[in-house]
Amino acid sequence: AASEAGTRVLMVCMGNICRSPLAEGVIRARAAQRGSRLKLVVDSAGTHSYHEGSPPDTRAQTAAQRRGYDISSLRARRVVAEDFERFDLLLAMDLDNLEFLRALAPPGRADRARLFLSFADGGTDETVPDPYYGGPAGFERVLDMVESAADSVLDALADERREPGR
Repeated sequence: AASEAGTRVLMVCMGNICRSPLAEGVIRARAAQRGSRLKLVVDSAGTHSYHEGSPPDTRAQTAAQRRGYDISSLRARRVVAEDFERFDLLLAMDLDNLEFLRALAPPGRADRARLFLSFADGGTDETVPDPYYGGPAGFERVLDMVESAADSVLDALADERREPGR
């Protein structure tokens, strides 16, 4: 599915102010560290429009900043069916998000929606917990999970680009 322009990946959670912007920031930074080998376009969106146009939650921004990721310029938006044409992979943070994406997908495109942590070491159907109603420790835990899975996502995408005919 990767084009010459690169692979386009959309990170998806519920409100697009905690988990998916953190994942977008981490993947973008980790891809940049790897250099130009992997052309990657990363964005994020939410399954609900509660926070449309808002920056990421301040707790998410603070946790990200502590680890060297700046997500302050990101703004929440709702995922739309057209995203299945614009993105090669839509990575959901949990099973509810994944179900929503698969229901939204145009015919023949549902396979583009995957669970984000299915890329983590050993591939898991575990979900990234929503830290919104908890304290700062929840955001740190989300970042730990996202950092771990981000490298696996990038490895998988790099492998796919090396395999001719895929």
